[in-house]
Amino acid sequence: MVQPRVVTFLGPRGTFTEAALEQVPGLETTERVPVANVAEALSAVSEGRSDAAMIAIENSIEGGVTAAQDALAATPGIRILSEHVVSVNFSLVAPAGTRIEDVRVVAAHPVAWAQCSGWLQRELPGRAHLPAASNVTAAADLTTGTAQAALSTPTIGHWVDGLDVLADRIGDNPDAVTRFLFVGRAGEAGEPTGADKTSLVVELPSDEPGVLLDMLEQFATRGVNLSLIQSRPIGDRLGRYRFVIDADGHIRDERVADALLGLARFSPSVTFLGSYPRADQQHIRVERRYSDRSFEDARDWLRGLIAGEPGARSAD
Repeated sequence: MVQPRVVTFLGPRGTFTEAALEQVPGLETTERVPVANVAEALSAVSEGRSDAAMIAIENSIEGGVTAAQDALAATPGIRILSEHVVSVNFSLVAPAGTRIEDVRVVAAHPVAWAQCSGWLQRELPGRAHLPAASNVTAAADLTTGTAQAALSTPTIGHWVDGLDVLADRIGDNPDAVTRFLFVGRAGEAGEPTGADKTSLVVELPSDEPGVLLDMLEQFATRGVNLSLIQSRPIGDRLGRYRFVIDADGHIRDERVADALLGLARFSPSVTFLGSYPRADQQHIRVERRYSDRSFEDARDWLRGLIAGEPGARSAD
């Protein structure tokens, strides 16, 4: 991939999403453009106003970010290039001079509020929640809003002046992380690394009994493990769903490619979002019968049958 000149991300400056950009090599001279939401970040890529975008897709506590999943499914012409994991924790901040006992309303992004709910119930029971568009916005709007304090990033002091930290590292789970996706425009799939994921959006052909099992069997019968599967409403009427899927492996792996061919015959709509290296670099163990060599040997055997060779086949 050519190094991007412009990258969009959920703003304002100082969010965890911008922190994820620090993990992408070669962006030192890239223009970083903060936007209001994930859909805007991706549409900028699709329409050519940006070369790439960073979006949050999954949190270890709250699960999938549904707005991002829906935006990926709805935005044409994009590909996931890489994934990145960022440790997530929060501070309670307030305008200088504020005492914690003065706090009656806390501004917070809904995900931050959920991840600090235990601490809030213990230390600030009964306080009202004022939803904010981002962790940075929650703090930046304290001087003009109705909240006396905000849940924000530990580095918020670099971006917003005049704040005191009333409490630090207040997330209920100190090991919480968020997974981010670096997304660019559609292009040729890269080479497999042996530690890859393939992301898809798949629609079912009907709502008949067993049809979901039919979809899952496209992966199971080829030895492809699914690390994520989440249903999202298509939106045209009640009862219609698409599935956001992360499969272990790369589209250039025989077992994954064969599963996609099966899905193409089965589903009315399969959207390939990309094959990309796993953030944890964990290599995928594959049984011999699902290896590339096994698929290649089976095709050679079939070609031999067609050519009139003996039909017997034994395992190596």
